Amino acid sequence: MSRLPRCVRRCTRPPKALTLNPSKISIRQLGLVRAFVKRGCARRREVRRMSTTWKSSKKANNNNFAGSVLSCCSRQQKLAMIAGFAILAVLLAVSACSKQSQKSALAGVSEPASNAPVTAAIAAQTPAFETTVTPAPATQTSAKKTKKRAANVNYTDADSGVSFVYPRKFALATGEKAQPQLDDESVPMNFAQPGGTTVATVTLPQTLYPGTDFANGFFSVNVHRSLSEEECSHFAFVDTRNADGEPIDAEKVKVGSSDMEMTSEFAGSATRQAEAQYYHNYENGACYEYVLGLGTAGYGINDGIEPVNRDEVFTRLEKILATVKIRPAAAEQTAEHEIAGAEAAK
Repeated sequence: MSRLPRCVRRCTRPPKALTLNPSKISIRQLGLVRAFVKRGCARRREVRRMSTTWKSSKKANNNNFAGSVLSCCSRQQKLAMIAGFAILAVLLAVSACSKQSQKSALAGVSEPASNAPVTAAIAAQTPAFETTVTPAPATQTSAKKTKKRAANVNYTDADSGVSFVYPRKFALATGEKAQPQLDDESVPMNFAQPGGTTVATVTLPQTLYPGTDFANGFFSVNVHRSLSEEECSHFAFVDTRNADGEPIDAEKVKVGSSDMEMTSEFAGSATRQAEAQYYHNYENGACYEYVLGLGTAGYGINDGIEPVNRDEVFTRLEKILATVKIRPAAAEQTAEHEIAGAEAAK
């Protein structure tokens, strides 16, 4: 017989008749029957209740966890599906816009110019999507062309009305610096009466004729507003290179479309020479004087120096003289200059 206590249900009813061995316990056990302890039965019932409660709570927790996982997963799936639909809608809208813009551009190119007003009206009624087209940068296949400066320069004096053209490589001087020089001396004016002014002077470069005795050359313009037409045809000094030493009268020459009076002056020594040619022309009540000068030095003294071709130098200067133009003056101004010249002659 086991010594461990056994639990008996509460509802156990006592036997109606007492038998010798109601619990069918081994008859070999001697002594009194051991009473059942209620404490053990209560403890076992508590253990069973706790195990049942734990199992039920565990099952409930499992169910709650599974439900939360399912709910979480379903929420994420819903968000993903919503985001996917939104992206798909944006892509469809962009594709539709691009197709519409391409169609409108092709239609604008293919339609003739006569349908331009109709197209403009339709475009005004239909909302258009702005598309910015960035032109591709043009490749520079060749270097930028540099503008070449003109070989000649046009000079005009507003006060005297004189204008002429001269090479750009020549030097131009006006105002107080316009007084020409030969052999380091100023070249005088050759008017019959004093009172003239120098308008402008063009100087040739000293390196224009290398290896020669060329020293300098110039073209100068002077004007005298107090001389009459008769006085303008005379010079203060004339050419004295006559064999007899007598002065040579001025000669009439035609330069371009103008008739002029011309004389020349020469001075110099064995090492230096200076020659000037003077031209007089009367226009707009004033006497205009044009001076062409040439200076030479060094021939016969320095080795390797040849005489410069004087005719070539004066031909170059005469080309500038041929471009001279005088702006026509008003009739009243011309009359005033003629009166002033007549009074000065008296």
